[in-house]
This record gives sequence, structure tokens and C-alpha cells, in this order.
Amino acid sequence: MNLEELIKSCQKQNSKAQEELYHLYKSTLFMLCLKYCQNETEAEDNLHNAFIEIFTNIKQYKGNGSFEGWMKRITINKAIDSYKKSYQLISISDKNYPDTEIEENELDEFSLDYILALVQGLPNQYRLVFCLYELDNYSHNEIAEMLSISIGTSKSNLHRAKMTLKEQIRANKAVHNINMKYGK
Repeated sequence: MNLEELIKSCQKQNSKAQEELYHLYKSTLFMLCLKYCQNETEAEDNLHNAFIEIFTNIKQYKGNGSFEGWMKRITINKAIDSYKKSYQLISISDKNYPDTEIEENELDEFSLDYILALVQGLPNQYRLVFCLYELDNYSHNEIAEMLSISIGTSKSNLHRAKMTLKEQIRANKAVHNINMKYGK
């Protein structure tokens, strides 16, 4: 069954088609969930909730734009919804943010899983803004609207997320270098 037929069958609530759609996209959407959740258990819950929303609202998909993009948007919104209730507005008054960029060579000795774990370990408000801005290319205007925060708060939370990640990467790199020096 091609994707268009699969979508139409899902719109008719065909359980076999829903199962096929789930298996077709579960890995892609799960990786997306991992970016926004603190751990695999939360990511699995978010994935489950996203697919419920997808199957509930699939009749609203009219074929305009990418179907995968439509599902990703639902998945991201589900992750945001789970944190919105506890989202704390954190701002910094200084508009001159120091350099928060991490050099590529600083990441060379770390695995993707390790870096993902660092992102997952960020406080919720930092992780959401970081993932939306850096990984999924939303603007600060869009993030502010999605999270019901100000643009300044979005920018300051991104800054703090980057500073936290940069500090953790540099600290772990220093430990790694010491261990290498002493043969550990």
C-alpha cells in the first residue's frame, strides 16, 4: 500500500493500516521524542500520545504539505503540552549574551548518545527551547507563541541551555584528557 492509500485507510479507522503507519514512522517519531523528553520512558509516553492524536485527527490531514512533517508537528506539540503546565519563565536581563558556540572539535570525542543525554538532562524549559530552535529550526517568535512566553524569555532560555551544555562538555573533556594522560 502506498502512503496515500495508507492515509486514506487510516482515515477510515482501519486498524491494520494504523498498525502499518505506526511501524512505518515509529522510529523517526521516537527519535524526535527523545530530543524533547528527559528519558526513554517519557519519550515512549510522548510517542504513544502523539500517535493517539495522529489517528484521532488524521481526517484533518488534507494532503497539503508533508505528511511526515504534519506528524512531527503533532509529536512536538505533544511534548510541549506535557511541559507547559510546569514551564517556568526564566529571563536574564542582560541582552549581550556571551559566546555560547561550541567548536566542532570539542564534540569529536563524544558519542551522539552522550550528547543526546546532555540535552535530555537540561531543565525542561531550556531543553524545549534548545530543541525547537537549534534542532528543529523554529524562530524565537514561533517558540514564544508555542510556549506562551516572551521572545526575550525564549532567547534567554536558549542562551542558558547553550551555556549549560558548553560547561558540561568542557568539564567532561577535561576529565577525559586527565584520564588519557594518566592511562585511565
